[in-house]
Amino acid sequence: MSRGFGGNRRRVPDEVADRIPPGQYLERGFPVLTAGPTPEVDTATAWSFAIDGMVGAKQRWSWEEFGELPHEDVACDIHCVTKWSKLDAAFRGVSLDVLLEAAEPLEPFATAYCFGGYTTNLAIEDLTDGRAWVATSYEGEPLPREHGGPARLLVPHLYFWKSAKWIAGLRIGDHDEPGFWEANGYHNRGDPWKEERYWTD
Repeated sequence: MSRGFGGNRRRVPDEVADRIPPGQYLERGFPVLTAGPTPEVDTATAWSFAIDGMVGAKQRWSWEEFGELPHEDVACDIHCVTKWSKLDAAFRGVSLDVLLEAAEPLEPFATAYCFGGYTTNLAIEDLTDGRAWVATSYEGEPLPREHGGPARLLVPHLYFWKSAKWIAGLRIGDHDEPGFWEANGYHNRGDPWKEERYWTD
């Protein structure tokens, strides 16, 4: 487990206080937090993104096919459960609205699964209406491996553990199934404005 899971207490500057959720502090950098090894995924031979499970039309995109989908710039604030918040992060990726429209989900729940074995659970309503993306670049450059490259889920309105690194796909289902951190005590949804950090919150 990487360093940084312990959290910190720091003063929030007044000019950005309304953008920092309760219990968070402003982080100027971009800490690298990983529970396990960092996988190396070859975009030419190994990477693809799939949406399967209870859907009307199973989908799978190769890296080349994914690159042909409509991409958009995403400027967002991100909030880690370890209490840091980073403002004005600049990602670029494909909206989940585009991807899910192609797959036609039939049920309300999704499990994000990743290269390396990580999983996290999300409601479809948290992945739609312009609130989630599969991001492939950061600050105008390819997304670095340590930050989830070649592609990561980006769900900035929830704590950042929900923005799964090294994303490989979504599996749609009829029930909510806790992922890695949720099964280890983290909150099932993770709204930073409600401080939904742990199951007891």
